[in-house]
Amino acid sequence: MIDVTGQISAVERRIGDRLLPAGQARVLTVSQTYDAPAEDVFDACTNPERIPRWFLPVSGDLGVGGRYRIEGNAEGTVQRCDPPHGFAATWEFGGEVSWIEVRLSDAGAGRTRFALEHVAHVDDQRWAEYGPGAVGIGWDLALLGLASHFGAAGEGVDPASAAEWMGSDEGRRFVTASGDRWTEASVDAGTPAAQAHAAGERVAAFYTGAEV
Repeated sequence: MIDVTGQISAVERRIGDRLLPAGQARVLTVSQTYDAPAEDVFDACTNPERIPRWFLPVSGDLGVGGRYRIEGNAEGTVQRCDPPHGFAATWEFGGEVSWIEVRLSDAGAGRTRFALEHVAHVDDQRWAEYGPGAVGIGWDLALLGLASHFGAAGEGVDPASAAEWMGSDEGRRFVTASGDRWTEASVDAGTPAAQAHAAGERVAAFYTGAEV
């Protein structure tokens, strides 16, 4: 059993924007504190033998300038690596390029604050249709995997059975709750409430297979 309410509440979600050379970009940030030192969290996020235990198999060169590929997901180039404080990389998916940066900071008592920032050019039409949940729910699932990885009892979602879990009542509850929080973050960022809720319902339906 996963504490869906506890995990959803443990994550902070923010939405902002940033002006890049190519134009305005959306900035999505997720963060959570883990009961592990920064060195261990950094290793879990960069060691190709550990990443599949909480996320997905990864291949390629994870050194600065190297190309990586996440099985069934994105690929990109590692742009910066500053152990154990974080790293940055391009995130290339569906023919589009966005950027991720992971920052790790000391949270005291051997704990570490993990923050992931995802920067992407998203046009107004697509934002209105799907909102932040389109990628935010996926990052929520990743943070759940990492929380499970550091859990004392080792409980949580095994990446190998994640798809099956997503179809369970518990998985649908998690996705729905995540979508609701991203809708709230979208409204807080200035999106009209009706638009944010409609987008949130469409994305949650995509993840759960429900009809809108």
